[in-house]
Amino acid sequence: MKRTWTIIGVGDVAGSFKWYQSLFGLPQTQPAHDDFGQILDSDGTVLLCLHEWGAHEHPTLMRPDRATPGNGLLLFFRVDDFEMALPRARALVTRLEEEPRMNPNTGTMEFSLRDPDGYYVMISALSAA
Repeated sequence: MKRTWTIIGVGDVAGSFKWYQSLFGLPQTQPAHDDFGQILDSDGTVLLCLHEWGAHEHPTLMRPDRATPGNGLLLFFRVDDFEMALPRARALVTRLEEEPRMNPNTGTMEFSLRDPDGYYVMISALSAA
């Protein structure tokens, strides 16, 4: 099996860590490091990595002013608890970017919102309703 570890640059690892755990309905824990954390599913699968801007001198994660967060990136998550994810998402933001709708390509319900760093996050039901 192969898995990707999507890593995004964030301004506040602990804050983003808590935000994503809330969005996914995961137990609240702390990131392993001040400058890096992994959002893990209940089975230990890495869902998303959060990396502090400028830490470790990775060329593409040096400074947020050199790249617009979210430009060319869509964080797309398929969830098995879509009906519960929607109120969790609404509690995290003042408004959704896109209200729930049926995606004609996947045949599943989805909605979108922005995370604290401005990344565009799409939440999609795992299977058709």
